[in-house]
Amino acid sequence: MERLTELVIERKIPVGDAAEWIFDWLTTHARAVFDLLATVLQSMIDAIMFALTEPHPFALIAVFMLLAYALQRRVLVSAGIGLGFLFILNQDYWDETMQSLTLVLASCVVCMGVGVPVGIGLAHRPRLYAWVRPLLDLMQTLPTFVYLIPAIVFFGIGMVPGLIATVIFVLPAPIRLTQLGISSTPAALREAGTAFGATGRQLLWKVEIPSALPQIMAGLNQTIMLSLSMVVIAALVGASGLGVPVVRALNSVNTSLGFESGLVIVVVAIMLDRLLRFRRKS
Repeated sequence: MERLTELVIERKIPVGDAAEWIFDWLTTHARAVFDLLATVLQSMIDAIMFALTEPHPFALIAVFMLLAYALQRRVLVSAGIGLGFLFILNQDYWDETMQSLTLVLASCVVCMGVGVPVGIGLAHRPRLYAWVRPLLDLMQTLPTFVYLIPAIVFFGIGMVPGLIATVIFVLPAPIRLTQLGISSTPAALREAGTAFGATGRQLLWKVEIPSALPQIMAGLNQTIMLSLSMVVIAALVGASGLGVPVVRALNSVNTSLGFESGLVIVVVAIMLDRLLRFRRKS
């Protein structure tokens, strides 16, 4: 039995060597593609960062409160958003919060821009979804620290590799929820749309997407929450934001700093959840 175990170990499948060869090949032959992608993503990050950091904090708080009222039509939600930002300002984590919000918003743009169309396509092709599902499982279950290795290799240090690692981890959520929403559209609605002469595109925009909107918004909510969960990990590759003081607190065993920064992350998560919570109109 021991000899059999040794034979199995000696014939180890070279998974790590194959991955290293792929990374080396991509680094050598696809450098221009990665440089272009890094430039595009960095430009988007810079634009969002400018929009969040350039205005005065009180002006930005007022904008978020007005946005909350416009989306939710509830004074309590708007007031809660304002109090949350005032608490963040009071704790002197405003700049770090805006940097983390930049990463979250950028990941939302990429994940929803890719995830919703892919989810719609997979909902219309169930066999293809059956093949793609294991890949989505791999993206969500592979330890997030593993994503940092190729991100550093291809994009170096900074916000871009943090964004890439976040997108890989978060992307399956909007894909799965969009696919679920579109595929769960009641057959009666589809039949009614077809009976009234709707084309495939009209059926998608006027029947399937409105029916799947709660699931799509749930995908957006999950994208935000999962992106926030990545801010600490992204800090390990040089991404700025609330993850930096958390990592600093961990390295120095600073309980006060760790609790402060962790609580601010929780406050940001609660505010974003309340801000974008979908309420079906009666």
